[in-house]
Amino acid sequence: MTEKKIGIINTCLPHGSAQGRESLDLTLALSAFNESLSLFFIGDGVYQLLAGHTPDESLQKHFQPLFKMLDLYDVENIYVCEQSLLQRVIKQEQLLIDVTLLNRAQLKSKLALQDQLLSF
Repeated sequence: MTEKKIGIINTCLPHGSAQGRESLDLTLALSAFNESLSLFFIGDGVYQLLAGHTPDESLQKHFQPLFKMLDLYDVENIYVCEQSLLQRVIKQEQLLIDVTLLNRAQLKSKLALQDQLLSF
């Protein structure tokens, strides 16, 4: 039986809603059962990977340190939309973890390869 390729798309800001945290929790849980897991950060979702958030003002738990756990859970397919970074004047070096930058055409191609997509 072949594993389904699951893509998790992150498009929301890191704080102000629980979507970023829920996406990360789901990713860590799925990684125990599925090795064909890919994370995508598009639009405002790229802010989730930017260091220096202070969630205290929004009364939410700080979940950014959990991104370092992705490596321990063997989540290696982490993709970021290059245009989203450029539009927000963010450099790849400013991100918390190692990612693969994709242009729009590459991003569409990777998304099309997934059997199931979950968007947050």
